[in-house]
Amino acid sequence: MLKITRRTGERIMLGEDIVVTLLEISGRSARIGIDAPRSIPVYREEIWIEVKRENEAAASAVAALPELDGAADGLAASAPAGVKVTPEG
Repeated sequence: MLKITRRTGERIMLGEDIVVTLLEISGRSARIGIDAPRSIPVYREEIWIEVKRENEAAASAVAALPELDGAADGLAASAPAGVKVTPEG
């Protein structure tokens, strides 16, 4: 980990298009500003962890869904007479 000492108003460059500015120091807290392209997501760590946790939960819920093989057969059996049901809808 790189540790850098900065004073209020001083900046740190990350690559060519990300700028981190130390805005204010108050007690044990520091306010920083981050200027980055919109294509780069910037999250507080606790938000990032929660988003990651929810994505993992959603992925495991999708993995737990039953297979849909034969689903069209079930639809065809319940379709009114003369109606043809295809897997495409």
